[in-house]
Amino acid sequence: MILAVKTVFLVLVLILAVVGILPIHIDSAQAQENTVNYTLTDLKNRDFSNKDLHGTSFAGATMWGANFQGANMQQTIITKGDFFQANLSDVDFTDTFADRVTFDQTNLTNAIFTDAMLSSSTFGNAVVTGADFSGAIVDRYQVKLMCKNASGINPITGVATRDSLGCPP
Repeated sequence: MILAVKTVFLVLVLILAVVGILPIHIDSAQAQENTVNYTLTDLKNRDFSNKDLHGTSFAGATMWGANFQGANMQQTIITKGDFFQANLSDVDFTDTFADRVTFDQTNLTNAIFTDAMLSSSTFGNAVVTGADFSGAIVDRYQVKLMCKNASGINPITGVATRDSLGCPP
């Protein structure tokens, strides 16, 4: 009977972890694989620089102050994620689904957001120098705010930040 109770408990814990109700903390060393699911995890101040994270889920993750410099985040899911004060310079977010994400006070220097879904996401005081938003869906108000300081040309795509945002001349 005790074995049956332990088995039921183990199965319940596994179900809660898979469904995302029971958050599991993952070491940054595991970030080398793009098969890790970071949904609802606390990733504050972690180092993901130059990692291949394409196709990974960061939905609901807290990534305050994390370093993603040079990471490949193409086709990731970041719904309701929070990158407050994170380093996202040189990150490729092509085809990423990032609705309702906080990019406030992040470094987006030379980031690529080509064809990304960024609806209801915020970019308050973010550095967007050299960032490419070509084909991305961004709320008009956020575009207006970013256009105030937008400058530079993305070194990979060759697109000017102001042009990719549709900023007035």
